Amino acid sequence: MGFFDLFRKTDINGAVSAFRNQEGAMLIDVREPDEYRAGHIPGSINMPLSRLAEMAGGIGNKETQLYLYCLRGTRSRRGAAVLRSGGFCNVTSIGGIHAYRGPIEK
Repeated sequence: MGFFDLFRKTDINGAVSAFRNQEGAMLIDVREPDEYRAGHIPGSINMPLSRLAEMAGGIGNKETQLYLYCLRGTRSRRGAAVLRSGGFCNVTSIGGIHAYRGPIEK
């Protein structure tokens, strides 16, 4: 990762589309369970940041493409760092659901 990569934003809408077109990829909502139940992106699973390190074992293959989101992007960036430090190599923080323009599931 280069210096300018710190300033590049990932578009959540494009990333969700990429997730849907990539077999085996996972879309992970790192918000707390009550936030997830209030509305989440269809196809996502809830792994709260507060429990992400312990739940990561359920992911299995550390080469799986993982897309993480939260409300605004802060927790998903922290979650991506947690997973990378745990050996996961294909982790992308895609920002916050506040910018998502697709359907929401409750």
